[in-house]
Amino acid sequence: MTGALHEIAVEYGGKAGPDLRALAARAGMDTSAFVSSHAAVEYTVAFLGFQPGFPYLRGLPADLHAPRRASPRVRVAAGSIAIGGAYCGIYPAGGPGGWHIIGRTAVVLFNPAREAPALLMPGDRVRFVPL
Repeated sequence: MTGALHEIAVEYGGKAGPDLRALAARAGMDTSAFVSSHAAVEYTVAFLGFQPGFPYLRGLPADLHAPRRASPRVRVAAGSIAIGGAYCGIYPAGGPGGWHIIGRTAVVLFNPAREAPALLMPGDRVRFVPL
């Protein structure tokens, strides 16, 4: 059985993605190529953790992998799209974080008032759509 497909609009780079430029350079790409590569694949939710509703997404192209930041940020904005190792993730709430931030979405990933509080579940599929 295949999980639901979620298309998530992303504002890449700038204030929304302060680490995009450095990660693109690390990968030997310009930012446009990095964004195209990131958005070209369909990710699968492997599991949830860290924060309620935080999806660990499998499928990140190998050339986009990046180790966690040497020094975590004290504050990462809700909706931040991040890369940590071989995973891509989306921060459902603001808080500390040690992954590289490449963009942000307005999609609400966790809302305890919803019938299913977490928007994404293991097995679901995610496609990122650049704004």
